[in-house]
Amino acid sequence: MATRRELKDAIRKRYQAASEGRQRRQIVAEFVRVTGYHRKHALRVLNRSSTSLTPRQRERLYDEAVHQGLAVLWEAADRICGKRLRELIPVLIEAMERHGHLQLDPVVRSRLLDVSAATIDRLLRPERNATGRVRRRRWGMDSAVRQSVPVRTFADWGDPPPGYFECDLVEHCGGVKDGGNFVHTLTLTDIHSGWTECAALAVREQSLVVEGIGVIASRVPFALRGLDTDNDSAFMNETLRGYCNQHRIEWTRSRAYLKNDQAWVEQKNGAVVRRLAGYGRLSGLAATRALGRLYESARFYVNFFQPSFKLASKQRDGALVHKRYHRPLTPCQRLLASERIDETAKQLLREQFAALDPVALLKSIRAAQLELSNFSNRDTGAAGCANQPEDLVAFATAWHSDYRASKGRRKTTTKHWWRTRADPFADSWSLVEGWLAAEPHIAASELLTRLSQRLPDLYPTRMQLRTLQRRVQVWRAERARQLVFAAASVEPTALDSQTTSGSNASGYLMQEADSGNT
Repeated sequence: MATRRELKDAIRKRYQAASEGRQRRQIVAEFVRVTGYHRKHALRVLNRSSTSLTPRQRERLYDEAVHQGLAVLWEAADRICGKRLRELIPVLIEAMERHGHLQLDPVVRSRLLDVSAATIDRLLRPERNATGRVRRRRWGMDSAVRQSVPVRTFADWGDPPPGYFECDLVEHCGGVKDGGNFVHTLTLTDIHSGWTECAALAVREQSLVVEGIGVIASRVPFALRGLDTDNDSAFMNETLRGYCNQHRIEWTRSRAYLKNDQAWVEQKNGAVVRRLAGYGRLSGLAATRALGRLYESARFYVNFFQPSFKLASKQRDGALVHKRYHRPLTPCQRLLASERIDETAKQLLREQFAALDPVALLKSIRAAQLELSNFSNRDTGAAGCANQPEDLVAFATAWHSDYRASKGRRKTTTKHWWRTRADPFADSWSLVEGWLAAEPHIAASELLTRLSQRLPDLYPTRMQLRTLQRRVQVWRAERARQLVFAAASVEPTALDSQTTSGSNASGYLMQEADSGNT
């Protein structure tokens, strides 16, 4: 701004000192090229006198008297924030004047009553800084480690080779963390194949977490290349950093409070851990050993005999999301089909698969679930395992008594009647009602076609067809209700009241239908 002002002053002096019209035109053309101004505006700037360019001094509204009075009130309010002090000022002024602590000038009093919360914080900034209590973020013990670990989101994975795992902890606290220690499950999921390994931890402790990662790394048929964790203090510590540096493991973390960054392992927490172990509270070494035996049997069954989907692509079209998946395969099948794993590991997988009996594995899982249910303080539904047939030939009839852990009832939710999106037919519904009145049996698809032709900017696609169908259905129900009332020879006043209430109900139903569609 200072450079532009100096340029204007210099050219203005040249322009006003020039006597010939040709010279003035050249100066104006040069000024227009340099500044980009329109020629008319450039002439107004150059013809303006230099005395009229003095900036107008703005009168200070909140002077030093207001500042001092505000400081006294802030101190009397025990140094609270500006938003709270703004609401307290009228009461505080009256109380302090009543007891003789304060005598304010009427102008100062009026301005103190009109001051905003933001202005209070701005005026009191010197006093707050002088107290030495500047608000700063409190850094935890793991803040330095967290800052040194790079962030990896869900979209950053791409298609990594086998060996890059997402890691998470699952708490077996029974829903409420009353007190004492409870068992945790350490879950690792491979991004490429979906291979999932679980380890039972007696307590939540960083050295046990590293030990569990080491045990899992020795079990998987490929090398552990990368580890992605959340921001839990059980992961953000020097112990895990030293382990990753020692074994040359790439360590990344997700963003705080964004679980979708670890969507792979979060899905397995529900599909594997909660499905097998349930939601009961587990505590103690005996429960930890029982949970470990459950995972020892389940790791082969999950990775060799449980196909899972893998997301291939996701495309968003407005509020509609199109997802495409690869055909379901087991983690073992994905590893055998992968070109990024050596033949030695594939041969080991084939030998393990040839020695596994899925029925025997499932039976051992049920026995481990029955043992685990004895340690849980909640009914997991595993009691049906006691009546399971010993003969594996009769295994096919075990469905008569459900052995699996209960998932619990779904929570009751409030009916969604409020609108969460703008009404797509707010500006065009009167036009639609005219078409419906002329042709009551017209289809909603034909109405949407007419709207697209009449208002192509509002309706470029046919994504609102289902919403329009619901609106048309409600409109026809309202007209049918009016016909029924008329056929019943209802009194005009009663009919009017019924029509009005029906109209209100219609609007309510329209709103509910649209909110459900969106």
